[in-house]
Amino acid sequence: METNENKQQKIVQMFDDIAGTYDTANRVLSMGIDIQWRKRACDETFKRYEKPIELIVDVACGTGDMMGYWAKQAKKAGRKIGKILGVDPSVGMTDVGKQKFPEFEFVISEATALPLDNASADVVSISYGIRNVVKRQDAFREFARVLKSGGYVVILEFTKDDKKGFFFALKDMYLNKILPILGGFISKNKEAYEYLPNSIEGFLTAPMLQKELDEAGFEIEFSKSFSMDISTLVIAKKR
Repeated sequence: METNENKQQKIVQMFDDIAGTYDTANRVLSMGIDIQWRKRACDETFKRYEKPIELIVDVACGTGDMMGYWAKQAKKAGRKIGKILGVDPSVGMTDVGKQKFPEFEFVISEATALPLDNASADVVSISYGIRNVVKRQDAFREFARVLKSGGYVVILEFTKDDKKGFFFALKDMYLNKILPILGGFISKNKEAYEYLPNSIEGFLTAPMLQKELDEAGFEIEFSKSFSMDISTLVIAKKR
C-alpha cells in the first residue's frame, strides 16, 4: 500500500522532471488566461489587507510566477513589500525560479512544514499547488501558524465541479483528451499531464475547500470561480 510520503514524493519527482518546460506548457495550456487570475488574486488581497506588508510567502511556488505578480501588482497599487519568499519541495522548479527571479529568495520545503516563525507572515499564497499537497489539512494548519492575526491565505486552484451541459462537456474534453496530448508533446512527459485532470477530479469543489479553510481557523472573505468554474480564487483571513 502506498504511503502518503511515497505519494507526495512521486508528485515532487514529477515536477522535477517537467521543470524545464513547465512555464511554456503552462502558458500554452491555459492560453495565458491564468495571468489574469493571478493578478486578480493579488489585487483583491491588497484591497483587503491595509497593514504594512513585511512578508508574503508563496507556497508551492514552482518557478516563481506568482511571486512575480505579487511584486508587479504591489508596484501598481503603490504597496511596499518587505520580502517575498518562495517555498517549494521541488529543486528542479525552484532552480528555474532562481534564474527567472534572482531578486527573490527560494527555499526547499513542504507546505506542511514551513521554515518560518509563528505569526511571521502577512500573506500566504498557493497557486495551483494545494491540490498536490497530500496532507492538505496539515498544510492549512501550518498556514494559520505562520500567519499574523488578521493575515490572509490566498488560494488559486482548479476545483472540481459536478455541473452538466454543453460547455462543461467541452471543458472536460479539453482537460481529459486535449491537454494531456499537448502537455505531453511540450514536456515529453504525457504522464505528468494525465495527472492534472485526474488530480482535479480527485480534488474538492469550491464549497468543500471553503469548509476546510473554515475548520482550520480562517474566515472566507472572497471566493470567485473563473472560466466555467475551471479555476477558483479563495481569499480568507486568519481569525
